[in-house]
Amino acid sequence: MFKTKNDLSEKIRAQAITLLNERLADCIDLQTQAKQAHWNVKGPNFIALHELFDQVNSIVEDYVDEIAERAVQLGGIAEGTARMAASRSSLSEYPSTAVDGHSHVEALSTALATFGRSARSAITIANDLGDLDTADLFTEVSRGIDKWLWFVEAHLQAER
Repeated sequence: MFKTKNDLSEKIRAQAITLLNERLADCIDLQTQAKQAHWNVKGPNFIALHELFDQVNSIVEDYVDEIAERAVQLGGIAEGTARMAASRSSLSEYPSTAVDGHSHVEALSTALATFGRSARSAITIANDLGDLDTADLFTEVSRGIDKWLWFVEAHLQAER
């Protein structure tokens, strides 16, 4: 770890950095899954879903940056290469067979929900560590992911 004048103890910072890098892997995976959906969606709702999935990708990219930068602020290294993310992500593999809008909406909403659950868990862990700034970061991420999950899931909910 790098030296910093941040007043959190080295032990707390080390645990927070580990937590941040775990969620960073998930977030990078989520971003690439949104892009996979964006590139490959087909069907009658193509343009709406194509644009929605790109918006999800864009906001998740911002979360990737925020999570990575927080790890570095604490004296750590952001572990965010594609290979690092692939080996550490807790998200399920995106289905390569997804083509139609419904399949992509189902797959991406599952990934968003999984990541949202992990972000909420990270809030509790960071709070228990006493790193309220990291907890606040994950609160922001969780709130945003829930919003985008709502936007994506709305395409499934009309089919009650």
